[in-house]
Amino acid sequence: MSTNPTTVLITGAASGIGEATARRLARQGHTVLLGARRTARLAAITDELRAAGARAAYRELDVTSLDSVRAFTTAAVEEYGRVDVLVNNAGVMSLSLLADLRVDEWEQMIDVNLRGVLHGIAAALPVMRRQGAGHIVNVSSVSGHQVDPTAAVYSATKFAVAALSEGLRQESRDVRVTVVSPGFTQSELTERGGSEEARAAAHAASQLLAIPASAIADAIAFAIDRPADVDVNELVVRPTAQG
Repeated sequence: MSTNPTTVLITGAASGIGEATARRLARQGHTVLLGARRTARLAAITDELRAAGARAAYRELDVTSLDSVRAFTTAAVEEYGRVDVLVNNAGVMSLSLLADLRVDEWEQMIDVNLRGVLHGIAAALPVMRRQGAGHIVNVSSVSGHQVDPTAAVYSATKFAVAALSEGLRQESRDVRVTVVSPGFTQSELTERGGSEEARAAAHAASQLLAIPASAIADAIAFAIDRPADVDVNELVVRPTAQG
């Protein structure tokens, strides 16, 4: 059990890192509100958590819509009275060469990976400022530290998440800010979008190297559970075998 139970909002909670984080934090005694577009999947996860004695709820969420993200945050305030932690986890990864000109996929990555994080900040930060405390956890990627062929736009969005997080950290005294950058992790990221060749290569590498999503959930839990005067700003979590 956590020594400091909190109300935690998690975007992209229907699978992968978001789902693993919801399960990890609920098991520790935190209240979790799960958000994603796949409500049937959210309902199933929430039912499992409640059956195990956790305090959990879900709400349909589209992070590309500021109204949707604000409604998600407002629901937490109305139900639980506060928002202690926001985990900006929703993301997409469509890998392809820039010369392929998959512009629609570029725009989707910008909308979800970058604008979605901004929407989360816009919705949660005023609440946290009024409370005089809060914690925003932004899930980035090792691709926010290095650029690989076929990942230029994805990396650009993740570099931007790191920049936003550092700017918010410098502006904040009451709100903690953490960036978590996973390496190859078991998730659905490599299963859709991008060129067939790039997707197959990423999937093969993930199959060979990927660590479980629970490893990233553990890192997020570690940052959240530090004392209020300790702000863990950045965590990079890779498979040991990843170069």
